[in-house]
Amino acid sequence: MTETSHRPIAYWDSACPVCAREVAWLRARHGGERLAWVDLATCDEAALGGLDRDRALARMHVRLPDGRVVAGAAAFAVIWGSMGGWLGRLGRLIGHPLVRPVADVAYAGFLALRRLWRRPRRANA
Repeated sequence: MTETSHRPIAYWDSACPVCAREVAWLRARHGGERLAWVDLATCDEAALGGLDRDRALARMHVRLPDGRVVAGAAAFAVIWGSMGGWLGRLGRLIGHPLVRPVADVAYAGFLALRRLWRRPRRANA
C-alpha cells in the first residue's frame, strides 16, 4: 500500500471548498498527524491504493490500517475519533451504532448540497 499504512488514510477532495477548509483545519489540530491525507483531486492512481477515484470523490472514505475502507459517517467517526478533545468525543458519538444511521442521513444531505459548489477536478489527476 503506502508508507503511511500504519495510520488511517483519509481521502479528501480539494476541489470542494468546504472540504478543503475542513481538512486544512483538521490537519492543523492536535491529532491531525495521526492520519495520512490523500487529495483525490490531485493524487496519482498509485496513491488511491485500488480505490476508485470517482466513487471516492462521491463521499468521504478512510482506509483503516488493516486495509478495510469505510465511507460516509463511519469515515468521519475515524477521522474525528483520531483527534483529541471534543472532536474525539464527537467521532466516538457518530461511530456509535445507534447514532451512525442518523449521521449518515445528515451526511447525505450535505452531499446533495456539495455537488452545487464542487469545482472540476484538476487535469493532472
